[in-house]
Parts: sequence; structure tokens; C-alpha cells
Amino acid sequence: MRRRTTRGRGDASGATVRGAAPGGTVRSAPDGALSSVLAGVLAGVLLAGCAAVPTMPGPTPTDLVPSEVPRPTPTTTGNLSPDGFDAAQRMAVRIRNVGCGSVSTGSGFAIDARTLITNRHVVADSAELQLSTYDGRDLAATTASTASLADLAVVRTTDDLPAVPELADVDPSPGDEVTVVGYPEGGRLTVTSGRVIGGTTDPLNENLGEVLVTDAEVEPGSSGSAVLDEGGRVVGVVYAKNSLDQSFIVPVSTLRSMLDDAAAFVDAPSCAG
Repeated sequence: MRRRTTRGRGDASGATVRGAAPGGTVRSAPDGALSSVLAGVLAGVLLAGCAAVPTMPGPTPTDLVPSEVPRPTPTTTGNLSPDGFDAAQRMAVRIRNVGCGSVSTGSGFAIDARTLITNRHVVADSAELQLSTYDGRDLAATTASTASLADLAVVRTTDDLPAVPELADVDPSPGDEVTVVGYPEGGRLTVTSGRVIGGTTDPLNENLGEVLVTDAEVEPGSSGSAVLDEGGRVVGVVYAKNSLDQSFIVPVSTLRSMLDDAAAFVDAPSCAG
């Protein structure tokens, strides 16, 4: 799914906060049952438009338009800055991929002062990557590299990023509450919440192994968003959703292992050759 947009980067002076998906108590499903359900409904739609998606069973998802509220509600991470944003919101980055004849958007988050994480399909086939922070500041990208195994990418910046979150030591468990922070549709900074449903084999790359499924709502443009636990620690990276509006995340254990492997990332492909 290639997402094209003519939307400008917009004003990042506010944020949208949305709650967990409706429904009853979320329970962990047995591996076999969860895999069976997901196999029947997964559309495998990448949430930013830079990669071809393999044909998957089930209906094609319909993109949703996020609702908005006037002012961001601080997440449980606290630590509000004078402008009213907390640490979780300050570390999110909007990514605009200007390709050869197309423009797409995605999200990312800092892992150190000048390094951010996003998805491979967010940065692939770009002529230029345009980065902006929660307060509207533009950053220049110096390099981008992508992983061949997982849908992950590393982007280096020339200037310091506003805030750096902590990576969790372990993956979340079924039933754990999570928060997703990103820029759906390339628009306003948005915070959604939900719970971990369980794990399943990556429907887009079986060689990766297990990924996690949550009911936190995401949109096209949410790809690369950080998934946070109740303490504000990163527990995963959003990369896809299915027709039931369930989101798929690369778990933090996979992110950590790939960051520790110097050979895991190579230069990102460019449409400029």
C-alpha cells in the first residue's frame, strides 16, 4: 500500500489523545487460536506508504480519520515540560519521505541524542527524509539504514533530538496496557492506548519469528511509532495493522538484539539511485 499525500507538515503545537479500543476485558488467546484468527483477517497493511505489501487473506482495511480533542492529556510518564508535553510526546518524530514522484509519511522515536528508530518501509526509496519534532523544529537526516529481517530502520540526525526514552528490558505480556505515540496521517501528534492481545508469527516475514498484537488504534502514518509501557519505556515499534484494527509491533527484544548486531542494518535504498 503506497500512501501519497499533499498535506504539509502542519502545526505540532497540540496533540490528540484517544483511549483504548472498545470492548470487554482483553485476554490472551492460545498461540494456535490467535494465529488462526489472525490468518483469517490479516490484511498485512503497512502503515506508511513506501513498500509493496504481499497478498494476504482477508478484507482490505479502511483507513480511519483520527478524532481530536482540544488539548493533550499527559500520559503516565509525567515529567511535563513548560509547553505542556510529557517526555513520551517529546521523543516522537514526524518523518516525511520525499521520493521520486511521491510523498509519504511515518513516525519515529529517539534512542539517543542523534539517532531515531522507525520502520524500513517508512524510509525506503526516498530522495529526501524530512524530520520534525513535537515543537515544529525541523531536523536534517544524515544517514538512514534498514534491517533486512525486521521492518526496522535507523536514522541519524545532525542536531540533537528533544528527548530520549528508555528501552524496556523485557517484552510486554498479554493484558499489559500500552500507549502508542506518533503522527498518524502525517498530522498532529497523537497518543492512543490499548492492551497487548498476544503474540503471533510475523505475517509479513515469517523468518523474523514472533511479533506482538495489540488493540491500540493506529493509522497510516503511525508506522515507526514507539509503543510504551505504563512506565514510559519502549516495548515495541508499530509497523502494521489488520482489518480488525489490531496493531502489530516489533517487540523490544527484537529491537535490542538487532541494535547489538552491527551487520543487521545496511544503507537504506534510495529512489535517486
